[in-house]
Amino acid sequence: MSCGRPHETSCTEVLAFVHEFVDGEVTEVRRMQIVQHLDECPPCGDEFGVVSVVKSLVYRSCASEAAPERLRVEIVTRIRQISVTYRSTEAGE
Repeated sequence: MSCGRPHETSCTEVLAFVHEFVDGEVTEVRRMQIVQHLDECPPCGDEFGVVSVVKSLVYRSCASEAAPERLRVEIVTRIRQISVTYRSTEAGE
């Protein structure tokens, strides 16, 4: 996904960190780069909005029960595998 305009931080790089950004798990420098990019790139802003809404819905639906640690680790591992595959595919295009 890209708006077609050049940015200091690429759309690919921003989208690679969107989940960590939403969860507040990025460094302050990375956070500032992403915020700047989201301010100038509507497609990435839309993606950020979708991720935020989904995470909010999941949190509200599951807040009363904690997931087993093993399940959490497996989910995070699979998300990272998919992310690496997505980045590798995008780089080859």
